[in-house]
Amino acid sequence: MEYRRLGDTGLRVSEVGLGSWLTYGVGVEAEQAKGIIARAYDLGVNFFDTANAYGRGAAERVVGQALAAYPRESYVLATKVFFPMGDGPNDRGLSRKHVVEQCDASLRRLGTDYVDLYQCHRFDHSTPLDETLRALDDLVRRGKVLYVGVSEWTAPQIAEALRIADDLGLDRVVSNQPEYSILQRRIEAEVVPLCAREGVGQVVWSPLAQGVLTGKYRKGASPPADSRAASRKMGGFVGHWLTDDVLDAVERLRAVAEEAGMSMPQLALAWVLSEPNVASAIVGATRTAQLEENCEAAGLALDDDVLAAVDKAVGEVLLR
Repeated sequence: MEYRRLGDTGLRVSEVGLGSWLTYGVGVEAEQAKGIIARAYDLGVNFFDTANAYGRGAAERVVGQALAAYPRESYVLATKVFFPMGDGPNDRGLSRKHVVEQCDASLRRLGTDYVDLYQCHRFDHSTPLDETLRALDDLVRRGKVLYVGVSEWTAPQIAEALRIADDLGLDRVVSNQPEYSILQRRIEAEVVPLCAREGVGQVVWSPLAQGVLTGKYRKGASPPADSRAASRKMGGFVGHWLTDDVLDAVERLRAVAEEAGMSMPQLALAWVLSEPNVASAIVGATRTAQLEENCEAAGLALDDDVLAAVDKAVGEVLLR
């Protein structure tokens, strides 16, 4: 495993991180999930990402129970706040009340005294940004949070958060968690340049485009029985990638991967990690074999010819 600094911080995270969206506590049985987390730890993965909204706390419980077997200082634990955790008017968003209460609830579920990275899962248009940033700064000062991040914020939103933090002397946002893959590149135009200038790192989700970039889905064929697309609990977000144009592009990528001497998942992850502003690519493994193959992408370098071949293969279907 290779490790990268998270933005301009001194924190080092594994190039391949392990997430829990739609999987642990939701689509994957707890004992199976714990086995995968244990294997990830053995492979050198030190960045584990979850969120309070994943299974309304179920994922945090599974991740916390699995990581309890290891020294707390040996891994980097991230969770998030924003989405509804109840039916009340204050059970969502980034108000001081919700942020502080949900941080405490996440710590209880995770079985720890602090989280390394606490992320705003989305931008909250209904709460003053300085209120959210002050609440996060208070959590840092109280030792419950070590670093603050955001997820799926636009470049102007990140820039404004950094400006307010600098003006008020508050703890700065150090990371952003966007969707990013060979097929999904919308952060490249504005988010990455801003974050590179400001010392904010990316910890990206869905680098394999919900598994589509592994090559497991074929045009005209039913999804494999053990795939995410075939799962009632985990398959709700993969459908928009399963178009003929995308699957044709994936077939072209298969030839690129073969020529480069790597598997398709390794090509996809190495491509994401070729962006210097990316600190970690978060994968969502449901089997240890998947995880082992993904982790082999750490440290792989793609030359200019391979990068050009990737762009040519997907040029007509990628999202910018």
